[in-house]
Amino acid sequence: MSSADEPPRPDLSSPEFFLNRELSWLEFNQRVIDEARDGHVRLLERLKFLGIAANNLDEFFMVRVSGLLDQRDGHVEAVAQDGMFVEEQLAAIATRTQRMLDDFAEAIRGEIVPALDTAGVAVLHPSQLAGPRREALRDYFFDQVHPILTPLALDPGHPFPHVGNRSLHLIVMLSGERHEGAPVYAIVQVPKVLPRLVPVQTDDGSAAFVWLEDLIGEHVGELFRGFRSLGAWAFRVLRDVDVSIDEDEAEDLLLKIEAEVRRRDRGRCVRLQIEDGVPRSAVQLLVDSLEVDPQFVFRTPTPLAPQDLAGLGQPLAGRRDLRDAPFSPARSPSFPEDGDPFAAIAAADVLLHHPYESFDPVLELLRAAAVDPDVLAVKQTLYRTSGDSPVVDALIRAAEAGKHVVALVEVKARFDEENNIQWARKLESAGVNVVYGLVGLKTHCKVMLVVRREAGKLRRYVHLGTGNYNPTTARLYTDISFFTADPAFGLDATDLFNLLTSCTAPSTWRRLVVAPLGLHERVLALIEREIAVARAGRPARIVAKMNSLVDEDVIRALYRASRAGVDVDLVVRGICCLRPGVPGVSDRIRVRRIVDRFLEHSRLFFFEADGEREVYASSADWMPRNFLRRVEVLFPIQAPELKARVVDEILGLALADDHKASELTPDGRHVRLHPPEGKEPLRSQARLLECAQAAARAARESEKEQRPFLVRPIRQQPTTDAGRATTAPGTTPAVVRLPPPEPDAPSES
Repeated sequence: MSSADEPPRPDLSSPEFFLNRELSWLEFNQRVIDEARDGHVRLLERLKFLGIAANNLDEFFMVRVSGLLDQRDGHVEAVAQDGMFVEEQLAAIATRTQRMLDDFAEAIRGEIVPALDTAGVAVLHPSQLAGPRREALRDYFFDQVHPILTPLALDPGHPFPHVGNRSLHLIVMLSGERHEGAPVYAIVQVPKVLPRLVPVQTDDGSAAFVWLEDLIGEHVGELFRGFRSLGAWAFRVLRDVDVSIDEDEAEDLLLKIEAEVRRRDRGRCVRLQIEDGVPRSAVQLLVDSLEVDPQFVFRTPTPLAPQDLAGLGQPLAGRRDLRDAPFSPARSPSFPEDGDPFAAIAAADVLLHHPYESFDPVLELLRAAAVDPDVLAVKQTLYRTSGDSPVVDALIRAAEAGKHVVALVEVKARFDEENNIQWARKLESAGVNVVYGLVGLKTHCKVMLVVRREAGKLRRYVHLGTGNYNPTTARLYTDISFFTADPAFGLDATDLFNLLTSCTAPSTWRRLVVAPLGLHERVLALIEREIAVARAGRPARIVAKMNSLVDEDVIRALYRASRAGVDVDLVVRGICCLRPGVPGVSDRIRVRRIVDRFLEHSRLFFFEADGEREVYASSADWMPRNFLRRVEVLFPIQAPELKARVVDEILGLALADDHKASELTPDGRHVRLHPPEGKEPLRSQARLLECAQAAARAARESEKEQRPFLVRPIRQQPTTDAGRATTAPGTTPAVVRLPPPEPDAPSES
């Protein structure tokens, strides 16, 4: 075929080949709601997913929508990747959010509440009660609620009060008892210090609750003597919470951030949600007083802030049939109980997959470093950690033992600023050298470096991760921990901490790839290499697992890879701006999402590399902020057995999941996957639990065989509950190999 007959090459920068970032995120949140609405998911887990989706939507408005409103009001002529202007994005978000809130309402009213009732927990309105139960509730109101309430009239002498972020209020319509006239309004805050769900006495021992705002609304007339209540309706406000700091002008970064965080409660109103049935005049009063964009005023027939429904899990805590079967993270064979973590890491590189494998070895390495007289220095990054942090305690213990301890505390981690400031001050008071990273950049990488004297020489032990040093989320998020004593990794970790503490970058990196000093370029180069291999007629493949894919340069490179004949499989939990399956552009690209018991959080990347099969893990997603505005780390997994585990077990199972996975369509929708008829569904997270438990069992069996004089304990048979091991004792579950690419498609010459 002559060049004149060849179809024109598409402009890969065209907006038609990109999905909108904000709408893509909303589709991810819809997938979480869908999990809450799945009748096959156990009831308390459905409540959990409902709460996650509600909190997610709150944060989306407080951060993303507030940013778009700032652009609009600042007359910033910004255009999204898909060509939408700011006003168009705001309108699309408003429409999509209303549909999502309708789904929330249907899930609560039509599914969750009836299911709770069937399980023995009733959610009632005070008007549904009578006799002694109603009297008991009235007594509770006057004894426990009434003394706390503050009625706020709205008149020329009482201007509209401040309404805090995420706080719940009632707007009350009143009419004078002694004179006629237009109704007047008042505000009553629903106290945060009281339980939102008020227990109700029952005769049969079952659990029943009423919403606190309904109870207040039932008796609100008692607060306004001389007036008659015509109705009370709950409303809730979300405000702009983004912290903006000029670090060059901030003399004390901690004090500046503390001041900005305190101002969060007074940011602009970005969303007003109000109970259905409220009069139009009341809505207008709220809109005018709060200065909220009318398109972001949403009415709902169900209680606001549905995440509080999770509190109903407490009376059902003993009902194991209503929640996922409990599990204990497996102990990695590489780190035996009461073993020496330094000896284990010195023997070979170790990879742990959380939460299937325990996070304890990370803490044990830190604790051992704190008390080992041969350890001279401990250096650690802290982006987010738990409330009662054993990581911080170990660093303090190391400093008190006279070791050189450095902690990089990222005080700009959104929504964790206050916690991290407290940790920073606690560490400083114990003698830890606390630094806050580089001006203008967030330090998001997860790195620990331990320097130890062995046989008269210094040896470096390094831990790198895809998740935070947080033992709580390590049981909830899927992440990778990598341990090594490889000198090249140790030198790079030393250079990285020197970069963070002194802004001094090395001339070369040996193992690590660091943002913003070349990570973007390396990712693009890895993709280009696969393109060159494919054009040479050899097999080329990319498999990437991450939380978000937004960067335009990377997306265009993946489009070029698809056109060149590279097979690309992406597992993207959240935002994905790439449009897969577009003829002539992304035929060979497939994108899937997994929403299940654990939050998919690990970032893993596989490149065929002309048969070399290179594998990397990272703290970074493929987003501009990770490449350009954060300190991130990409690191190679080089040991053959560890590479095989990542490729065949972790990525292979993710691509084989047909139970909790959905596939992204070219128009931006996610379609739930189902197994072929007659095939048992494969749930990747359940299979990974099996793999970890089987490896731990095999290690225990091997240890017993080496020490036959020990009495063998009675082995508990595994159950068949979802999410628990189903493999026969002493056997290892089959690992799904990385699926082969789909049949060839025409490639770009």
